[in-house]
Amino acid sequence: MKLSSSRFGFRKYLHYSTTAATVSAPAKSGYSLYRRISPLGGPTVSIVPVLDQWVEEGRGLKKEQLQNIIKELRRYSRFKHALEVSQWMSDKKNFQLSFSDIAVQLDLISKVHGTKLAENYFNNIPEKSKVVEAYGVLLNCYAREKSVEKAEAIMQKMRELGQTTFTFNVMLNLYRQTEKHDKIDLLVQEMEEKGIKFDKFTFSILLNIYADLSNTTEMDRIVQRMESDPNVVLDWNAYSIAAMGFINAGLTEKALEMLKKSECLMLTSKRRRSRAFDFLLTQYATIGKKDEVLRLWELHKKTEKIYNKSYISVITSLLKLDDIEEAEKIFEEWDSSELFYDFRVPNFLIGAYCRKGLMEKAETLIYRARMKGGKPLAHTWYYLAAGYVDVNEMPKAIEAFKVAVSAFKPGWKPSGPVLVACLEYLKEKGDVEEAKEFLRLLLGKGVLSIGIHDKLSSYMENADLIAQASLLMEEDAVGIDGEATENLELKQMGDLGMDEEIKGMS
Repeated sequence: MKLSSSRFGFRKYLHYSTTAATVSAPAKSGYSLYRRISPLGGPTVSIVPVLDQWVEEGRGLKKEQLQNIIKELRRYSRFKHALEVSQWMSDKKNFQLSFSDIAVQLDLISKVHGTKLAENYFNNIPEKSKVVEAYGVLLNCYAREKSVEKAEAIMQKMRELGQTTFTFNVMLNLYRQTEKHDKIDLLVQEMEEKGIKFDKFTFSILLNIYADLSNTTEMDRIVQRMESDPNVVLDWNAYSIAAMGFINAGLTEKALEMLKKSECLMLTSKRRRSRAFDFLLTQYATIGKKDEVLRLWELHKKTEKIYNKSYISVITSLLKLDDIEEAEKIFEEWDSSELFYDFRVPNFLIGAYCRKGLMEKAETLIYRARMKGGKPLAHTWYYLAAGYVDVNEMPKAIEAFKVAVSAFKPGWKPSGPVLVACLEYLKEKGDVEEAKEFLRLLLGKGVLSIGIHDKLSSYMENADLIAQASLLMEEDAVGIDGEATENLELKQMGDLGMDEEIKGMS
């Protein structure tokens, strides 16, 4: 499981002054200003005119209110707008920036403009302001870029100024990402020698490290230490990482034990419960526990508002268990809901139909979705192409493949066997010009390199295409065994962000 900086305490590390931190929401005037800022949308729209107009109207504004607006904007990843408020606060309102204000502004500059400008900002702040928080932000910048040497140099400087659990967490995660496992034990030893306490993020990172290494003995030891530490407030995420590690190691019963513990903590949590439900559903499916998937889904519906992302999680979980019938029932629930028509929801079911050769059902579902205003995705057309190849409906396969190639972003690589089947069909059909037009489309979209395109064009006329094309697919890094279809599904799952959850925020 990937750990972002926000997931090992960065937001907590970058807190404002004590006064601001105790304000749970902007005061009335600040809240009204935030309501003006919130609907402005994308980062291309500047919010500075709104801030200026507020002042021109003679409205008062305290520093703490601006700090809370920045905090809210950062919470929703509106980093450019947060930076505009931060810079306006110091440049136009002439508020004296605290050490924490400077650290927050440094972090925002790095997110909006990159590490180079963040370095310039850091180098130009007064020496007295280069405190632990500012160095910590710079450390995190280098860690995001996987710049090990620069991060280690900052870490050494922080050894002189004073270190926190957060800084060790950043370095541990960096060493994990760069696979410098030999440095991890030394860093853990340093934490123990200096009395730096482990927090839940430390344990999560270590569990990820040992899961990567399939070291279940160390995973067990970390879980036991985590559970026995009275200073650590556990959450569902640490156990979910342990569960994944045990699943990958083939220890199903141990994984189930971790999932149960994760579920118990999730049910007592007040934050990110939908995300936890979604994750646990998929993990129960991974270990083949359909009853647990359905039980948790019913519980999810009773306790949380359900969004598209959750429907996708349960449908893909059931398809992983090869239960199309139950997935269809869940789809009907979604289809009758009033949620935004996200084509990703039916698309997973369409993919399953195509893999099983149920092309009529796939076509019917696509037609039904389009009647509701849904627009098929690039993945949809590729699923159809692969399905038509399997049932030997090659004219339809060619047409679907062309639409898929046109719809995907340049550089996409299809499954080798599907592409070879299409090329072989065109050759047998005897229409060389159509075949070459097809190859030109693949070249134009970056599916094939120029060299491979030229060789295949030649083979279309005077060679055994199947034997030669398969070798060329390998040479051009096109999928060999149909893994492209599976990767598309992983890509779709990876693209799932907050959909309706972020709509209508004010």
